[in-house]
Amino acid sequence: MAVVREQLPPGRYGRSADARADHRLRILAVVFGVVTVVLVGWFGYHYVAGTSVSGEIIKFKRVSANAVEVHLEVRKDEGATGTCTLRALNDGHEEVGRKDVRFTASQTRVDQIITVRTTERATAAELVGCSDSDG
Repeated sequence: MAVVREQLPPGRYGRSADARADHRLRILAVVFGVVTVVLVGWFGYHYVAGTSVSGEIIKFKRVSANAVEVHLEVRKDEGATGTCTLRALNDGHEEVGRKDVRFTASQTRVDQIITVRTTERATAAELVGCSDSDG
């Protein structure tokens, strides 16, 4: 009785079409993964490094029915100029006051108390954001 082979002898006829397709898919997946990591790194670096002015509200205090004092700390590059926008909110989270504060000092850290005038009683203060005036 003769033994019948169901598979071709290994290495005799080269790779099968499935093996070539698997190899191409692996190469494509590696290239796609490398490109994705590079793009995420590039965007992340420019997001972090591109921000030369950043701020943080340390505390705020309502000083009257028409004013709020905000203790603002700003960190920036030496020599950079920037603007931070503050706003005061009422109980309904509606804006009742807004102030843009410009920083031009050569210091890298500015710690300042700013008074924001309001149209009615404010219950909260918020830092909308800071931007670099140089670009």
